[in-house]
Amino acid sequence: MTITELWALIPLLILACGSVFVLMLGAIVPGRCGTVIGVAVCAGTALWAMLAPPQPLAPPTLGVTVTPFTRFFLVFFAVTAGLSLLLARDHAARQGLKGEEYPATILFGTFGMGVVASAANFLTLFLGLEALTFAFYILVAYDHNRPASGEAGLKYLLMGAVSAAFVAFGIALLYGATGTLEISRAVAASAAGGGIALAGWGLLLAGLAFKISLAPAHLWTPDIYQGGPTPVVAFLASGSKGAAIALFLLILSPLGTLGTLRAPLWGLAFLSMTVGNLAALLQPNVKRMLAYSSVAQMGYVALALLSGGRGYEAAAFYAVAYGAMVLAAFGALASLEGETPLEQVDDLRGLGYHRPFQGVVLAVAMLALAGIPPTVGFVGKFAIFFAALKGGEAPLAVIGILTAAASAYYYLRVVVNLYMKPADETGSGQRPTVAEALSLGIAALAIFILGIWPGPLFDLAAAILR
Repeated sequence: MTITELWALIPLLILACGSVFVLMLGAIVPGRCGTVIGVAVCAGTALWAMLAPPQPLAPPTLGVTVTPFTRFFLVFFAVTAGLSLLLARDHAARQGLKGEEYPATILFGTFGMGVVASAANFLTLFLGLEALTFAFYILVAYDHNRPASGEAGLKYLLMGAVSAAFVAFGIALLYGATGTLEISRAVAASAAGGGIALAGWGLLLAGLAFKISLAPAHLWTPDIYQGGPTPVVAFLASGSKGAAIALFLLILSPLGTLGTLRAPLWGLAFLSMTVGNLAALLQPNVKRMLAYSSVAQMGYVALALLSGGRGYEAAAFYAVAYGAMVLAAFGALASLEGETPLEQVDDLRGLGYHRPFQGVVLAVAMLALAGIPPTVGFVGKFAIFFAALKGGEAPLAVIGILTAAASAYYYLRVVVNLYMKPADETGSGQRPTVAEALSLGIAALAIFILGIWPGPLFDLAAAILR
C-alpha cells in the first residue's frame, strides 16, 4: 500500500474504526456516550474530506480513489449521519431503546456510503452498496419494542436480497462483456459490448431502481418508512438516497450519451413521478405519505439523470437539497414523538401552536418538498426542469411540472393540520431537546440558505463532475 492509497482510505478508516470503537466501548462502559463519539467521528470525517490537501491520483489498486466528487459526497454523508445521530439520541431514550449498536451501525452505514462514492471499480462499488444496505437492515429493525419495526426489517432484507442479486448479475455480465471491473473502462467499453452488456445494464438498472425507490421497484418503501424508527428513516431517506444518486452519477456520467439506457430510464422517471404523487395524495399516514413522495422526488432525480450535462449537476445539487428537506421533515416528526410513534396526518392538528419550533421546521420542510420559493426545493426542481428542457426532454419535464404542482396538495395538508385545525389534547407532542433543536435548526437553515443563495453549491456540483 502506498502513501497515496493510505491517504485515500483515511476518511473511510475514521468511519470504520469509529464504528468498531463505539461498539466495543458500549460493551465495556454502557451508556449514551456512543452518540457523542459518533458525532465526533462524523465531524472528523467531514473536516478531513474538506481540509486535507489534494493528493496526486494513483492507480486505484485498492478499488477506491479520492476525487473532488468523493470529497463532496463524503462531507454530505458525514453531515447527514451526524445530524441523524443527534436526532436519535433522545428519541431512543423516549422509546426505551438502549445500547451503542445504533450509533455504531449509523457509522458503519456511513462507511458503506463513503465506499460507494470512492469506488473506482464495480467490485468495490458492490461491497460499499451492500455494506450500507446491511446497516439499514439492522437499523430498520432496531426498535424491538414494536413488531412493525421487525416486520419492516424483514421486508427490507428480503427485497434487498433480490436487489443485490440483480446488481451482482448486472456487474457480472458487464465484466463478461468488457473484460474489466474498472468503472470508467467498463462503462466506455460497454457501448461495443453487444447484447451481453445491454443485459448487464438492464439488470444493474433494475437493482439500482430498488435502491433509490423508483417505480415500479418502490413497493418496499412505504412499509419500511412506516415501520422503521423515525430517526432511522430520516437517515435512510437522506444519506441512503444520496449514496444511490452518487452511484448513478458515477456510472452514468462517463457514458456521454445514454443510448439504449434512455428508454428504461425515461419509463422509470415517468412512473415514479406519476405513481409516487398519485399514491401520496390520499395517504392518511404521514410517514407513508412521505414515502410515496420520496418515490416522486427520486423520479425528478431520474429526469435529471436522463437529461445529462446540466442534469447531472442538478442531480448532485438535489441530493443535498433533498437530504436537508427530509432530515427536517422526519427529524421534526421524531422530535415530536413520545413513547409511541406519531403516525397520522391528523395527529399533527394544532401542533404548530403547541410546539412552535418543530411546527415551523416541519412546515418549512413541507413547503420545500412542494417546491415553493424561496426554499431549496424550488431551486432544485427549477434546475432539474430547466436541464430537462435544455436536454430535449420537454414532454417529461411538463409531466414533472404538473405532478410537482399536484404534490402541493398533500404537502400543504400537513401545514393545514399544523396551523388551521384544533389541537388534539392527547397528542400535544414532545418539547425539543438541545440535540434535536440543533439538528433541526441546521436542516431548516440549510433549506433557506441554499434556496436563497444556491450559486456556490451549483458551482461545486459542476466542479466535481468535470
